[in-house]
Parts: sequence; C-alpha cells; structure tokens
Amino acid sequence: MYNADQWNDYELLDTGDGEKLERWGKYVLRRPDPQVIWPMTSEGGHWKTADGHYHRSSSGGGQWEFRTQMPDRWTIGYKELKFHIRPTSFKHTGLFPEQAVNWSWMMDKIRSAGRPIRVLNLFAYTGGATIAAAAAGAEVCHVDAAKGMVQWAKENAQLSGLENHPVRYITDDVFKFVQREERRGKQYDAIIMDPPSYGRGPNGEMWKLEQNLFPFLDFCTSILSPNPLFVLINSYTTGLSPSVLHNLLHMTVGRKFGGSIHCGEIGIPITASGLSLPCGILGRWEAK
Repeated sequence: MYNADQWNDYELLDTGDGEKLERWGKYVLRRPDPQVIWPMTSEGGHWKTADGHYHRSSSGGGQWEFRTQMPDRWTIGYKELKFHIRPTSFKHTGLFPEQAVNWSWMMDKIRSAGRPIRVLNLFAYTGGATIAAAAAGAEVCHVDAAKGMVQWAKENAQLSGLENHPVRYITDDVFKFVQREERRGKQYDAIIMDPPSYGRGPNGEMWKLEQNLFPFLDFCTSILSPNPLFVLINSYTTGLSPSVLHNLLHMTVGRKFGGSIHCGEIGIPITASGLSLPCGILGRWEAK
C-alpha cells in the first residue's frame, strides 16, 4: 500500500463503526467511511469532543453537527503546498489527504526530468495535483466540469503563491476538451486523471467509468508528447482492482510507449491502531 505518512497538518486519529476521526489543522472532524467495517475500541476522547460530526441520513445525504464555533474555511499545508479546507454538504472537505503520496511522487518526477514539463490534470477537483505539479515547475492545464471546484483550485494556487504560475483553468467536459486539444495538435508530457464512477458534464454529458475509461485513456495517448514522463490514474470506484488499472495502462500507454507500470492501494496510517485505512487505488505509468 502507498501510505500518505508525511503529513503534519493532517492526521487520521482513529476509526471504527463506519466512521473516521481526523485532525485537519487545529480542527477535528468525524465523518462516515464505508471502508471502516471494524468496531470502535473506545468512543471517548476526540470521538466525543470532535469539532464537527457529519451524520448520514437514512434517506440519503446527511448534515454536519458542529460542537464549536468554526470558520467557514481554514488553511492546512503539505510541504510547500497550501489548501483551503471547508466541510461541504456531501461530507467532503475539498481535499483527499491520501493523494499526498501522488503529489510527492509527481513533484520528484517533474523536478528530476531536466526539461520543461507540460501537465494535463483531468477531473481535477480542487487542484491538489495541479498545485503540486506547478510547485515543481511544470506548466499545467487544469480541467474540471464543476465551476465551483475550478474556482476553489485557483484559490488554493494563490494560497501556495502560484497565482502567477502558468496554469490554465478550464471548466468543461473532459472528453470534449481532450478531443479539441487533439484537433489543435496540443501535447502534454504528463496526464493525471481522477475519474468518477459516474458523472455528468456541464451540458449533461454522461460518464460511466466501466464504459468510458478505456476508450478515454486510449484517446489520451494521442495528446501525449513523443517523450512522455508519466500518466497517473486514481480511482475510488468500489470493487475496482489495481490490476484493472494495470491492464488498462498496459493496453494503452504501455503499448504505445513501453515504460513501466506500478499499481496498488492508496491509504492513510491510523494513529490509534497503527493500521492503515485503504482510500482507493492508483495506477502509474512512467517512462524508463
């Protein structure tokens, strides 16, 4: 497992009974997590005093209960990167801390490339990977269908002192955007994607991962430069194996460019137990 174990401002304190207890800077949040199917050892301490607790509704969705007066948003950092954190109505905070393992990896790859690197970040959310790539010196194109998430990414870039760095922010359906880039002859040295299981573009475009991921990834090889650096896929789709990502990368990028492929689970260490919470999977193709 690839563990995100280099955080200072974030900590997974404990888990149990379908919930996780996390420290985000100076605030502690209690949230549901479907992977936590083991019992809680003790519901004392921070479990009882968490600043915010997200309660699921039996009819779907849920809502936050706040014990303390909290700001609408606050800032945490990972190495030189800065992010706004905000509890949303969908239980999320605007950041997936397990992705820090990918941020560190791509920053090392970009900095050691010895040449200018152009990165395309697709399904880019609030821009964790965008900011990491930009901080490492890459030119970045950030694409997401949600206007609010693109604005959040811009704010995160400003927090990290990257407001003047060459980053293009695009609100669009990613498949249509990639098709236009191919027609324009645009090329990228690295592609990052975090595709949802299911989603809709800004004009109602349908996305289903099991139907669309292979043809989309295959088409993306047409906008890779002749000497690509890496391709990274993240997935949170339940039941999808790392071996599936390996096969997809082998049949697309690997078939065209050779290179090597590494896939596996991604997770976060749990302070209370010393175990790790699985948080999804990743697939990395990189040039040899």
